[in-house]
Amino acid sequence: MKVLHVYRTYFPDTQGGAEEVVRQICRNTRTLGVENRIFYPSSNPVPATIDSEEALLVRVKKHFEIASCGFCLGGFGEFKRQIEWADIVHYHFPWPFADFMNLFCGVDRPSLVTYHSDIVRQKVLSTFYEPLMDNFLGSMNQIVATSLNYAKSSKVLESHRERVSVVPIGIDENSYPTPTQEELTSVENKYGRDFFLFVGVWRYYKGLQFLLEALQGRPYKAVIVGTGPQELQLKSLAKKLGLTNVIFPGYTDDLTKVALLKLCRAFVLPSHLRSEAFGVTLLESAMAGKPMISTEIGTGTSHINLHRETGLVVSPGDPHALRDAMDRLYNEPEESARLGSNARERFENHFTGQRMAQNYKAVYQDLLGGP
Repeated sequence: MKVLHVYRTYFPDTQGGAEEVVRQICRNTRTLGVENRIFYPSSNPVPATIDSEEALLVRVKKHFEIASCGFCLGGFGEFKRQIEWADIVHYHFPWPFADFMNLFCGVDRPSLVTYHSDIVRQKVLSTFYEPLMDNFLGSMNQIVATSLNYAKSSKVLESHRERVSVVPIGIDENSYPTPTQEELTSVENKYGRDFFLFVGVWRYYKGLQFLLEALQGRPYKAVIVGTGPQELQLKSLAKKLGLTNVIFPGYTDDLTKVALLKLCRAFVLPSHLRSEAFGVTLLESAMAGKPMISTEIGTGTSHINLHRETGLVVSPGDPHALRDAMDRLYNEPEESARLGSNARERFENHFTGQRMAQNYKAVYQDLLGGP
């Protein structure tokens, strides 16, 4: 069974949650006999192909980008060649240019799309894009939402309800490194322990400005890992607020990230907009047995983090609510440990990479007419 994944970006060009989801799908379905390829545009597609552990990466030149949508005008020929190779085409939404390629190339393979997120920010452009989007979604044999929460709350998916199924995202613990005691001690010497942790790309919907406001005058530290479009604004805000209890390590490798997860008191995801459709970093936190603080935005974040069971869920865009939640987990270590233990149990029961792979393999077999 040969599956072609199509998305707007991927490792090593960028680092993000959606890229990790695609990697986990490929890595875990590979053990079930699925051969994967990933087609995506790159600003510097040299080499054009990379034989990665999880899949063959096929890169074409990205000529320009508008509202986070990359355009690869010279990639149609390569896209057609990859379609001829594939038994199934697996799109990852949103990437509007893929909708156009699907229409222009007349894809004649069984196709599905994993619907990662609504398009939230580009309201004006969305008006012009909607006819193409509706055509694209209408042409899919199946649409996969990443949580029942999102499937129920997305207005876009309402008109396609009969073809929507749900496959929660899962991650494989074996795909992450295990730090030695020496490596763990090295990270602890640099950052300490019992801090609050955020890891991710610093985008407009992450709500990091509210986290910074919540940290004013608190006795605990926060380690905010990552970089992104909001970096200058956020560092300027931290300086303006006079914060001395925030560390910005920049981008870290997976080994350091795992060590930070082991050392932290809890993970904080303050995203305040629906662009945060699931929250892979919450899964990583649950895998590490850490309690979570997230916000109620009607998406998959509240499918992972259950209020007062695996962590705390607060109102979005509210620094006071974030502060109260951090105060509670910092001042009540036994409660924090209980929530973290529950988070680990929920991860094992619902969010492993193997479970996700089995679900996707069943979807693929259904598209091909059975086992």
